[in-house]
Amino acid sequence: MERKFFGTDGIRGRVGEGAITPDFMLRLGYAAGKVLGKKAGGNRPGRPRILIGKDTRVSGYMFEAALEAGLINAGVDVGLLGPMPTPAIAYLTRTFHARAGIVISASHNPYHDNGIKFFSAEGSKLPDQVELEIEAALNLPMETSVDLGKAHRIDDAAARYIEFSKASTPWNFSLDGLKVVLDCANGATYHIAPKVFRELGAEVTALGVSPDGMNINLECGSTKPQQLQQAVIEQGADLGIAFDGDGDRVLFVDSNGELVDGDQLLFIIGLHQQEFLGGCKGVVGTLMSNYGFELALRERNIPFERAKVGDRYVLERMSANDWMLGGESSGHIICADASTTGDGIVAALQVLRALCEFDEPLHQLKKRMTMLPQHMINVRLGHRDGVLEHQDVMAAVSEAESQLADSGRVLLRPSGTEPLIRVMVEGRDSALVEQLAQQISTVVERVGNS
Repeated sequence: MERKFFGTDGIRGRVGEGAITPDFMLRLGYAAGKVLGKKAGGNRPGRPRILIGKDTRVSGYMFEAALEAGLINAGVDVGLLGPMPTPAIAYLTRTFHARAGIVISASHNPYHDNGIKFFSAEGSKLPDQVELEIEAALNLPMETSVDLGKAHRIDDAAARYIEFSKASTPWNFSLDGLKVVLDCANGATYHIAPKVFRELGAEVTALGVSPDGMNINLECGSTKPQQLQQAVIEQGADLGIAFDGDGDRVLFVDSNGELVDGDQLLFIIGLHQQEFLGGCKGVVGTLMSNYGFELALRERNIPFERAKVGDRYVLERMSANDWMLGGESSGHIICADASTTGDGIVAALQVLRALCEFDEPLHQLKKRMTMLPQHMINVRLGHRDGVLEHQDVMAAVSEAESQLADSGRVLLRPSGTEPLIRVMVEGRDSALVEQLAQQISTVVERVGNS
């Protein structure tokens, strides 16, 4: 049975359309209460408890109220966290021994989108089977529980998460003397990240810390780092750090104003583990991870594996291999020895710890890995059926791979939402990479529109 509403990262869409409406959220709250209220912890006395947190978009108030009403109607107590980063909700779900945590967020999307993500009692994404159970329960008639739940606000949630974040580094770790610019994307980290870095001793300039419900991710944050790059240069800062709207992604800017992406940050963390912490078991990337990242790890005998795009799949491979590090070039980085999910603040602290112990500035340390030129073309098609298996397309890919030899790779990936095939080529020679991508794209377009 396929999921109808849940995707790889919960339920997401434009506010007022499809499932992103108050009436759906009311039913979703009731269904989640009925299903999750019976999960782990069922032998504890009293009513089950589920936590709700959100980012700063204005529609969050509406959906929070609807979910709260549905959960209470199902006999579940509700803990309201207010605006909190997604990884904070995963952490607090565990520490409060709640049955589940609910995140109201559309991550890096603009304010007119919103979505719902669930965490299990262990602070991890829900298994597919549980999501299917919740979808099935959406059809249950909403009958008021004999024992209604109650709601209460958890006032010390932010302070708890700030201490958790700092505790992901050694007790004597200090950022004294570091001049850093933070961009909180007018999102869920706006009242958290500046305090974490200041309490660790850094001199902090904070951008994107004035959310108004509609400016989340607006020309700021990890998807729009230009103002951060400019601020780092203007202020002569050592580096800049950009989070996305819900705080599960992070990118850096070095002192020269150059962007440092998730692949480079993962490499720095893995290299630090290898040289200072007794070794790095391995790193999970994705199909989109830069080939230079893979080569740099290979040169240092650090195992590497690619998963499908999406943190769910990265976590699956990390768990299967018993590896502690994985992530995506977008900056969604999972340090499993510190957190159960992607955590922008925790990942940033691991990078800063590496910089301190290597005693090198970011612009210098990142040079230990060479990013290979990458060229991507989105080919819009009349149809995608059989295109990737067509003999002409396969021949074009094989020819390109032979020209790249062992110094590059080719990836053809269909879009999950549009009639597109993404053609990506990587290699050491940027001119050859662009030429090969264009050649393959021409063949794909001819086959897909014939």
